[in-house]
Amino acid sequence: MESKRPKVGVGVAVIKEGRVLLGKRKNAHGDGTWAFPGGHLEYQECWEDCAIREILEETGLRIKNVRYGTVTNDIFQEEQKHYVTIVMLADYDFGDVNLMEPDKCERWEWFDWNNLPQSIFMTIQNLKRNNYNPITSSKIKD
Repeated sequence: MESKRPKVGVGVAVIKEGRVLLGKRKNAHGDGTWAFPGGHLEYQECWEDCAIREILEETGLRIKNVRYGTVTNDIFQEEQKHYVTIVMLADYDFGDVNLMEPDKCERWEWFDWNNLPQSIFMTIQNLKRNNYNPITSSKIKD
C-alpha cells in the first residue's frame, strides 16, 4: 500500500521571450492537462539540479539562471495523491524542444501566462488562484 505522506514534486517554469513552456500530460494523474515540465525530487538532490535534470530528460532543452519561484500544496482528491510542488524558475538557454518522453507527454508548447489553455494542471491552477505569475516573478534581482 502506498504511503499517505505527500510527495515532493519540482515543476519548472522555463521562460523564453516572455512565455512559459507547458506540456500536455498523459498516462498519469492530471491526464489531459497542461503542466510545467518537472518530476520528483530525488534523494539528496538539490532543487536546481532536479530542475536541470528534469528539463533535459523531458524536453532536451538547456536552461540557465535556475532559481526558486514558490511552492504549492497540490491535493488530487480523485487520484488520492498529495504533492508539495516546488516551482522553480529558469530561463531558456539553448536547444530545440523535443518530445523525449512521448509516453508521458503529448506535446510541448510555449504560452503567454495570461492566455493559458483551458485545461491546466493543479499546480498551475493553484498559482493562478494565488495571483502568482512566473514571468513577472522571474526578474533576476541585481
